[in-house]
Amino acid sequence: MRLNAQTLTRTTSSIQVNRVLRNTYILLALTLLFCAFVAAISVVFQLPHPGLILTLVGYFGLLFMTQAFRNSGLGLVCVFALTGFMGLTLGPIISTYLTVIPNGDQIVMTAFGGTGLIFFGLSSYALITRKNFAFLGGMLFAGILACFIMSIAAIIFQMPLLSVAISGCFVILMSGLILYQTSEIIHGGETNYIMATVTLFIAIYNLFLSLIHLLSIFGGRE
Repeated sequence: MRLNAQTLTRTTSSIQVNRVLRNTYILLALTLLFCAFVAAISVVFQLPHPGLILTLVGYFGLLFMTQAFRNSGLGLVCVFALTGFMGLTLGPIISTYLTVIPNGDQIVMTAFGGTGLIFFGLSSYALITRKNFAFLGGMLFAGILACFIMSIAAIIFQMPLLSVAISGCFVILMSGLILYQTSEIIHGGETNYIMATVTLFIAIYNLFLSLIHLLSIFGGRE
């Protein structure tokens, strides 16, 4: 009887993990497509960037709302609002690379492909090996917070060298975040697919931007 109960518990847990994982990847794919659609509209109509302050207010405001409504249908609305807003901020950046920087289209496509390969590779590694990367949580939080503060300083005080260093750090941190979040899902540490989607989306978004910046610098085009 005890063995049957343990088997039933493990089976139930496995079903729940698979459900969260499936829902996360489905929602992540939809939000990435929606973000790309909004970004494309922004590029076509040459919409201006909302600016640093409005971007921060919109991002953290929508992130807070997503967190607050993560267990209801409104959470899905908030997720698409957040990712759509990030697409709106991404469009003008891509437009700048396409119209101002030589070979900008190649830089954008290379960064896009690199982001996809990194995400696929790291996610596959975490899923296949099933290693627990929970130990990365504290380090990632501290590193992301430090880089976020320094990135704002680099923008305000116009420090290009610091900006390059931050982009390099963000590539490493976002790669670690993909491993961490995927591990949290498969080990039951994250049971809410909405929040799992948001975390992975943020990792992919920042990874893409960081790769674009680094590729343009190392290509000597910026």
